Amino acid sequence: MIAYFLRRLISAIPTLLAIITIAFFMMRIAPGGPFDTERRLPPEVEANLEKAYHLNEPLVAQYWDYLGGILHGDFGPSFRYKDFTVTELIRAGFPVSLKLGLSAIVIALVLGIAFGTYAALRQNRLGDHAVMGLAVTGIAIPNYVVAPLLTLVLGIYLGWLPVGGWNDGAFRNMILPVATLALPLIAYVTRLTRGSMIEVLRANYIRTARAKGLPMRLIVWRHALPAAILPVITYLGPAAAAVLTGSLVVEQIFGLPGIGRYFIQGALNRDYTLVMGVVIFYASLIILLNLMVDLLYALLDPKVSYR
Repeated sequence: MIAYFLRRLISAIPTLLAIITIAFFMMRIAPGGPFDTERRLPPEVEANLEKAYHLNEPLVAQYWDYLGGILHGDFGPSFRYKDFTVTELIRAGFPVSLKLGLSAIVIALVLGIAFGTYAALRQNRLGDHAVMGLAVTGIAIPNYVVAPLLTLVLGIYLGWLPVGGWNDGAFRNMILPVATLALPLIAYVTRLTRGSMIEVLRANYIRTARAKGLPMRLIVWRHALPAAILPVITYLGPAAAAVLTGSLVVEQIFGLPGIGRYFIQGALNRDYTLVMGVVIFYASLIILLNLMVDLLYALLDPKVSYR
């Protein structure tokens, strides 16, 4: 398995290089620049800024300089957040996104697997239809609709929870954004668990376990669930990367200082280095999480081997 892990890491290098290259040239080709404002700067001031950030050099030279900085762990300075490097901004925003994302993922896994298993054990009954109806509703309603609704009802009308702000990660401030992030994840995990659990419960080894007289609780927990959650693990890789790096909509609506908000501000301000840093961080996280998913497969399914 160690050899497989190393091979996957090595094979990820060309993928990451392609992502960096495409993102770099797309950002540069797009119209506008980091110093284009409503009030036009004097030509000499703009020329000095471009020289200071090496934007007056040929595009290919900028690309090679940027790659050299990445190899040394330097994403460059932010063009719009003065006196801050991109690395410092990501380091400041990632703990916020990580805390929100991990909370949403844990809640989604616990509730989604429980609801999916419940629906599978009561297939085509009232409980199954009720759970699946709620799951479809959770998938159909996007975050940018759920967040304002929760804010309006629980924050403004009832006044139970704060409608924005981070407040150093206070529990009350986390409830609304975590709930907004977790609801669609719960819906997806529920549907995946139900479909996979129904298929596993029809397998021959489950029938054998029933014939031996094992209680249903033990059959589900020990034999069916490890195989049934494999599709959930597959979905969890990219989903976790998206949640852990911050939801663009959720962080913007609730005013949270996470990576997602920095990404939006960087895109609006044409902050090349900030957008590139977040894209590279996000791509690296996806590659790493997908690799962890593959390794989990070998632990959960004895038929999987990476020799």
